[in-house]
Amino acid sequence: MGRCSPATCDPFDQDCPAGEKCSAIISDGGGSWDSTACVPADGTGQPGDSCIAESVAAGLDDCAKGSMCWDVDDMGMGTCVALCTGTADAPTCPDQGSCTIINNGALNLCLPACSPLLQDCSEGNACYPVGDAFTCAPDASGDTGIANDPCEFINVCEAGLMCAGAAFVGAGCPQGSTGCCTPFCDLSDPAACPNPDQSCVEFYDPMNLPIDPPDAKDIGVCGLPT
Repeated sequence: MGRCSPATCDPFDQDCPAGEKCSAIISDGGGSWDSTACVPADGTGQPGDSCIAESVAAGLDDCAKGSMCWDVDDMGMGTCVALCTGTADAPTCPDQGSCTIINNGALNLCLPACSPLLQDCSEGNACYPVGDAFTCAPDASGDTGIANDPCEFINVCEAGLMCAGAAFVGAGCPQGSTGCCTPFCDLSDPAACPNPDQSCVEFYDPMNLPIDPPDAKDIGVCGLPT
């Protein structure tokens, strides 16, 4: 597949020329999608189908328009996942699924909802917070991602931990770090947090609990109370 000239586009509107699709790309050489571009829509893969990503950074894969290759392994193999439809203010997903919008709208995907206490995602994925929701995403922690390890991205912490701001994590977070990994905890039966200055802090406002996940009232995070 050849690459078209980059052109910022709207993944909700799919406002690219005929034969192209609006895909998330990595434009700055980093490790996270930060923009969008019109790329060839040569593929026919539908959500749930196996896929091949020629270039994750360039948004090139064999998924059909309106989907992208997700959870790509070292061989370039992944699974097609639907993009959200509707609008950024009122996104929708098939079967009333959860729309995950991150990185200032560069990436918007219909991903499975989950519970950080149950960690009920498929193998190789973990349950991470994205905004006010919890979503299954590839676990990219590797040999790092334990409590107090510095982090910058949501999925570089091990399953059962999240990347939180250094001030919230407290003294265990190395000086100069933007954020560090810290464990989720169960408010109904809180275990000891890893750092002596931490306690199990409510993730959600108890007066404004969401419907999903069902155990929202029990979700806590080890950190400093505000």
